[in-house]
Amino acid sequence: MSAILLEDTTFSWSPKPGSFSLKIERFELAKGESVLLTGPSGSGKSTLLGLICGTLVPNSGSITVLEQPFSQLSGSARDRFRADHFGVIFQMFNLLPYLSILDNVLIPLHFSKKRQQQAGNLAQTRQAEARRILASLGLEQIDRQKTSDLSVGQQQRVAAARAFIGAPEIIIADEPTSSLDEGRQADFMELLFAEKARTQASLLMVSHDLRLAERFDRVINLEDICHIDKVGQHP
Repeated sequence: MSAILLEDTTFSWSPKPGSFSLKIERFELAKGESVLLTGPSGSGKSTLLGLICGTLVPNSGSITVLEQPFSQLSGSARDRFRADHFGVIFQMFNLLPYLSILDNVLIPLHFSKKRQQQAGNLAQTRQAEARRILASLGLEQIDRQKTSDLSVGQQQRVAAARAFIGAPEIIIADEPTSSLDEGRQADFMELLFAEKARTQASLLMVSHDLRLAERFDRVINLEDICHIDKVGQHP
């Protein structure tokens, strides 16, 4: 069963000839699978993630997520579906500095009743689940601190905890180790895959670092699955 399936999918940033465009004949992420997506800067990786997450809409073709015709949904329906089923680890973390670590982790539950129920019906239970995930990522007894007080490595782990809260079926990670040194990178990947295994999530991760490849079921270079017109380049 597919977690994500793109077929004959095209996208262009502009209808004018020569603008950045990409075409993917077929890309599939199976349920429970982990895939590392590589490719040089400006090759369209961020555009592809935007299409998969539903923040961009293809010009043609189809994007199916968890057997649902995702690309055919309205914008508001895609937003609700993404909130219910996607956990996203952003390259720049996107943590809110005025909130505590715990409150940052709990943010997705405010937008998804499904993930809220999976994390626990009571506020106490949801907070306990957030603390459990934080502890599994090596962040114990600091949940009331502001994220602005944390190191880069700690912020990275908070972003991962936020993605996993409520057990979403799909985890999208955009260059999550780019700010980490080699030791912290290895620790982060160990913890990431441990939590993935616990929730049986599907994982799609973008990275330039091929040293991470051995951890994944498959490694795909974007240029092997995607025809790209780089004139008028866009990431």
